[in-house]
Amino acid sequence: MNIVQQQNTIRKAFRLTGPGLHTGRTVTVTVSPAHENFGIAFRRTDRWNIVTQQALADSVGETSRGTTLGSGRHTIATIEHLMSALYGMGIDNALVELDGGEIPILDGSARPWVQQIARVGVVSQDSARQSIDFKEPLHFEFPATGSVFDVVPDDHFSVECTIDFADSVIGRQTATLDGFQHYICEIAPCRTFVFLHEIEPLLHLNLIKGGSLDNALVFVNKELSSRQLRRLEKTFHKDASNFMVHDGVLNTTDPYFPNEPARHKLLDFVGDIRLVGKPLNGHFTIYKPGHKANNAFAKFLMSAVETRK
Repeated sequence: MNIVQQQNTIRKAFRLTGPGLHTGRTVTVTVSPAHENFGIAFRRTDRWNIVTQQALADSVGETSRGTTLGSGRHTIATIEHLMSALYGMGIDNALVELDGGEIPILDGSARPWVQQIARVGVVSQDSARQSIDFKEPLHFEFPATGSVFDVVPDDHFSVECTIDFADSVIGRQTATLDGFQHYICEIAPCRTFVFLHEIEPLLHLNLIKGGSLDNALVFVNKELSSRQLRRLEKTFHKDASNFMVHDGVLNTTDPYFPNEPARHKLLDFVGDIRLVGKPLNGHFTIYKPGHKANNAFAKFLMSAVETRK
């Protein structure tokens, strides 16, 4: 039997400022308390006609290299790390306002958001939390990426996440989360990652302008040539002598965990699945998750819940 829990919001507003991962533009984000049953919503303050957008899977317009809310002039990109932090810290109601089109990448994880939520505090509200409980197992496949999702009924939220990069130094990794008691220390700090061969194509697409070796793990499948090192010097504005490759990772810092990529994919999934609109109770087994597949799965769950009513 589920114990009735109350909804939560943050005790007071906080701000964080930094460049977006893809645009490189500096944006200030203000996260404020919200009343009961408000949910999580985003609002761009740099537009003359301010539109408040609920954080729902149906409102997602783009899922390449991140989760983007909305469309047209009101898009808000890369919301997954902040959404993950809000879910992981038990926040049901909050308003997120920003003066640009992309949530800052910060250190590439959810940790800065978690730290701010912990600093300002979480406050319980009068209304009961409305969670989604599953009555029967559900199975979903996303053939475009080979992603597979299963959920079985449970009295709390848990995830077993497996990634599979068979032809790379990452290989096959698994990460788990059983409830949120270990989220702060074991999932929130895990940074985004990219393969070295992906960087130049992304730059040609006018993306990852805010990316650096301080906010992403860069994986290398083979020894770097002197030509590649020179290109990296130009890309990251660092002398090649500062680069190190250890266990396939090009960086100036070691991974926090041997399976940090799997943990980061789990972090992303937590943020993306919160776009169902409510907290979830169930055990999720996910294989090869990604933003596009996560969003399709979230919409599938929303449809399943609506059909059940």
